[in-house]
Amino acid sequence: MVEDLSKKRIAILGLGKLGSLLLHGLMKKGLVTKETAIATVLHPAHAGQLTTELGFKVATDNRAAAEAADIILVSVKPAVVRLVCEQIRPSVTKSKLVISVAASVPTKSIEKFLPPETPVVRAMPNTPCSVQEGMTGICAGRFAEPRHLELTQHLFDTVGRTVVVDERYMDGVTGLSASGPAFIYVILESLAEAGVKVGLPRDVSTLLAAQTALGAARLVLETGHHPALLKDAVTTPAGCTIDGLLELEEGLRTEGVTHLGAVEGDSRHPVRLVVGDVLVALDLRPIGLRHPSSPLHASAEAEAIARITFSLRSRFSSRSVRSSTIALLPMAKVFSRATRSPSIP
Repeated sequence: MVEDLSKKRIAILGLGKLGSLLLHGLMKKGLVTKETAIATVLHPAHAGQLTTELGFKVATDNRAAAEAADIILVSVKPAVVRLVCEQIRPSVTKSKLVISVAASVPTKSIEKFLPPETPVVRAMPNTPCSVQEGMTGICAGRFAEPRHLELTQHLFDTVGRTVVVDERYMDGVTGLSASGPAFIYVILESLAEAGVKVGLPRDVSTLLAAQTALGAARLVLETGHHPALLKDAVTTPAGCTIDGLLELEEGLRTEGVTHLGAVEGDSRHPVRLVVGDVLVALDLRPIGLRHPSSPLHASAEAEAIARITFSLRSRFSSRSVRSSTIALLPMAKVFSRATRSPSIP
């Protein structure tokens, strides 16, 4: 039986971008109200500004906030996690649950700065939590029990979906779903710009791109079908879709993106990739790609993300094109070719 969250007081330590998104989502669901909300920031001036904007007291005393809470959500930058944990240590007991959303900070590091046997759960949500469409990866610390995981899942299920993974996969979760919205926005921007290129009004083009992405994602989630199978369902013989897909593949081939074997370094360091005569510096750390000689190879999903991100950026690395128009030219070229094809998908 999952505990009733409405009866738990939740303190958000670090009401920054992510903390604010989570607070907004929880308040939408009624799990946090202005009367029960507990939140902190570093600077008094900022606390005063947020108090005026949000309509409840935002403080700067992390220890007092932790003392008043049943669930302590540590939502600060990784560099200050230790400081915050040391501040709240006198207020933390085994009856409280500490949830950290600090990227790349393992549970064992957090446990070292808290009282012995403190239940710690690590979570990695993403920004769509603010509209109840988030994706959160969760893993348990050494002293977290199944009930703590269930409570954390219930908490983040209110703002989207959750998945429980072993902690060794959390960096992959960070790269895929936490950073993923940014990758999707690049694709959406590219599609919308390409629509404008072929004559669509910008608002119409953006709506078409966004709703198409939303619908395609829901099909994957609700049918459980592999994306390649769903792609084939759109791609009819001699239609415009196959022309567009072939144009994309031709673009990859002509730019020399044949494999990612030139990756240097591992998931903890920036890497460099060589495409033809162009050397592109690219930080793939969130994706977790490793050197081919490493025992751990990139998964197919991670490789696909890296290939797409890399190819879009590298195509313009030697051209005079603004960074805000990444992938505009290839997508417009795809549209142009597709529109010359028969009027069937």
